[in-house]
Amino acid sequence: MTTANVTTENFITPETLLKHWQGHRGLTRRVIEAFPEKDLFEYSIGGMRTFAQIAMEIVDLTGPGAKGLATGDWGSGNLPHLSGVGMPVTKASLLEIWDDTTEQLNNYLPQITDYQKEIKAFGMYPGTVLSSLLYFIDNEIHHRGQGYVYLRGLGIEPPAFWDRA
Repeated sequence: MTTANVTTENFITPETLLKHWQGHRGLTRRVIEAFPEKDLFEYSIGGMRTFAQIAMEIVDLTGPGAKGLATGDWGSGNLPHLSGVGMPVTKASLLEIWDDTTEQLNNYLPQITDYQKEIKAFGMYPGTVLSSLLYFIDNEIHHRGQGYVYLRGLGIEPPAFWDRA
């Protein structure tokens, strides 16, 4: 019997995945910037949440989510988009929170070592570190799409969706 050493190449490196996510975060930030102040906090279509509320959901999944994936510490679960406590009231404060969350992502994502580890994100959602991470990215893309619909409803041309530079 012979034994063969098999070397597999990663499809995507953690550094490339972080860069990819940051591209999405930059684009979503430009969507936030495109909203008039009042409409960011008041405008919605069909009973959906305002884009400020949606953006805070993205913040709440990204910062605490990256920390939880890296350290296993998911926090108290008292997230502003669910509780309403700590919600920003100006575009400037939302963008400041957004940028702080980007720094959290930059800090925690490189600390992840086991992407196949079984977890319960936020103590409730079973999966692997990787499946949860991909969900957080997918969630941002989905909700950014809602922002595009809102901007078009307001007669505002949204940022080019392919420009993640």
